[in-house]
Amino acid sequence: MSERHGMRLAGLVVLAMLAFAANSVLCRKALAQSSIDPASFSLLRIASGAAMLGLLSRLRQGRPLASGSWKGGLALLLYVVCFSFAYVSLGAASGALLLFGAVQATMIIRGLLTGERLRAPQWLGLLLALGGLVALLLPGASAPDPLGAALMLLAGVSWGAYSLLGRVAKEAPLHATAGNFIKAAPMALLPAAVMVALGRVGLDASGAALAVASGALASGLGYALWYKVLPQLRAVTAASVQLSVPVITAVGGALMLGEVLSLRLTLASLAVLGGIALVVRTKR
Repeated sequence: MSERHGMRLAGLVVLAMLAFAANSVLCRKALAQSSIDPASFSLLRIASGAAMLGLLSRLRQGRPLASGSWKGGLALLLYVVCFSFAYVSLGAASGALLLFGAVQATMIIRGLLTGERLRAPQWLGLLLALGGLVALLLPGASAPDPLGAALMLLAGVSWGAYSLLGRVAKEAPLHATAGNFIKAAPMALLPAAVMVALGRVGLDASGAALAVASGALASGLGYALWYKVLPQLRAVTAASVQLSVPVITAVGGALMLGEVLSLRLTLASLAVLGGIALVVRTKR
């Protein structure tokens, strides 16, 4: 690999990680600083993501309407809806850490259930990461809201399930993701309709703009960019660079939302991210 190509690849990876982190910051900003409700945010995010990914898939000679699966669309919907409702009460940094920890734990536990074996350092890393999540969730002044935390953990499990479904898909990841977003879009009308029936729907220009940015840019272009660089990365490298997402989110939350990082969150982040790093770096 030439130096120029290596620098270009590194730059694209950084942009992809920034896009992933932006989803948390954009969602939290919309729900905290505009009148949009979480179901409307979810609907606009999925619909705009479906439009962007569908266009990109078509440009790559894909058939987005025939791609993906309804299982994948449902897992995606559960992730997005739980993610949005969780950020009503969670800070961007704590939400991203809970999400990331739940995703990785889901995939690791699934591996164990299907016969994968962990070496001693990996068991240590897994216990350290789970201990960090437990420490973050223990009652206290700086603990995240219990309902918001539970919803974000469910979002992480849903995204982990979505990722596992993607592993066995025979389609190109971009086409499958576009198809899943398209299938999730009509299903996203249901939670929006429930909010209308409850009289709790809210929408304004700034909230809608943030939701579309999350869907079309941070999700649509972010996923497309990640799938472009992923084949050029080793599996361990790909897993390791994603450890940066909660950190980038914490910085973004501090700069854009004025969030303050508590000592509990900082220590829990070190435990969770350090533990996961130990698991993925020990893998052969």
